[in-house]
Amino acid sequence: MTSWVGRSAADIAAAVREKRATPREVVAEHLARIERLDGRLGAFRTVRAEAALAEADEVADRPDLDRLPLAGVPVAVKDNVAVRGEARRVGSAATPEAPAAEDHVTVTRLRAAGAVVVGLTNVPELCVFGTTEGVHGTARNPWDLSRTAGGSSGGSATAVAAGMVPLALGNDGMGSLRIPAANCGLVTIKPGYGVVPAGIGEGDWFGMAENGPLATTVEDARLMLSVLADAPLPPVREPGPRRIAVSLRSPLAGVTVSRPYAAAVREAAGLLARAGHRVRRAEPPYPASLGVTALTHWTAGTAVDARGLDPRRLARRTRVHAAVGRRFVDRVATGEARERLRRRLEPFFAAYDVLLTPALARRSPSAGPWHERGWLRNVLVNTAYSPLTPPWNLTGWPAMAVPFGALPSGAPCAVQLVGRPGTEAELLALAEELERLRPWRRTAPLD
Repeated sequence: MTSWVGRSAADIAAAVREKRATPREVVAEHLARIERLDGRLGAFRTVRAEAALAEADEVADRPDLDRLPLAGVPVAVKDNVAVRGEARRVGSAATPEAPAAEDHVTVTRLRAAGAVVVGLTNVPELCVFGTTEGVHGTARNPWDLSRTAGGSSGGSATAVAAGMVPLALGNDGMGSLRIPAANCGLVTIKPGYGVVPAGIGEGDWFGMAENGPLATTVEDARLMLSVLADAPLPPVREPGPRRIAVSLRSPLAGVTVSRPYAAAVREAAGLLARAGHRVRRAEPPYPASLGVTALTHWTAGTAVDARGLDPRRLARRTRVHAAVGRRFVDRVATGEARERLRRRLEPFFAAYDVLLTPALARRSPSAGPWHERGWLRNVLVNTAYSPLTPPWNLTGWPAMAVPFGALPSGAPCAVQLVGRPGTEAELLALAEELERLRPWRRTAPLD
């Protein structure tokens, strides 16, 4: 009997379209894996076993089955995105338990493409932090169960890296796709502003948050992104060698990049240079004020999301984060700081097509009750390990995390690719080149 667990979404969809597999058998096999593994991994807040099987049967009966890009593919959805009939808890005890009346537009598009939603994945409360734990569970890195999967799309990343689903929907407001993808050996892309509908929280963190895919291959990430965007990605503008800037420096003063992540970037840069790209060491002109800008936007976004929630039911770190951010909401809402940052960085991206950086500065923190620890400790730990992702939410430009190499523990390492607005296809093409030159192991060895 053919096993569909560990197969790519593209392979599964092709098999279903060609009647070599049924949606029910594919979904049932993944549900069985979730039941067997998730007790120790903490990926899911809720699993929709019966509903998913019923939806799989509906997909099988569709007259357009042979044309569905995600025919029968099981997907997981981050628990800050509405799924019809399910509560959207956003990792909190303070959010309503009432089920959503309608799917979010991204879920509608996934279902229209033939995907089957098998469950909603764990997030930190209000998706604030780069570790995933709280009243609904702790998401662990399948490659190293002593470590957090990252956040805030941590449960989604755990589910994909453990082979419980081939694809998951997440989103990224300060790195929330790229951080867990880098920890868990996955491919992701935070699309640029407006490519995929957002509608995240109470205002998309002032337009900084974007929905995007978590996948094990570049092909799958491209496939899911095109479904979420409801349009084919534009072709690469100019084929041929790219002008690639390589930076090892943290954008935030006082934060350093550890040796494994710096080594991964150097090695990736060497591979791309030998492949014919014009690779140069060059540092983006990050302003000294970037850390303050990131903190004010990060906290202000939480302040808006926490409005109307009972503060007594929020974790202390969330309450403090929101309280700090309230004083910045009006200033952040003008968008002036983000526009200044874009203007400062635009000349750099006129000189280079792509920026290559470490995805993270160091390995993820230990898995544990970070929601019970102090606000300042959480902020310092998050900043120390993920200083390289926030600039690209502030600018609204596309950025990817791509697996590359391994940490001393054997867990995956990763690099980040950043481009100008509208270059999602170019970033994916470069990531595919890295995948071909240095393939990665797609699923954690849990069996």
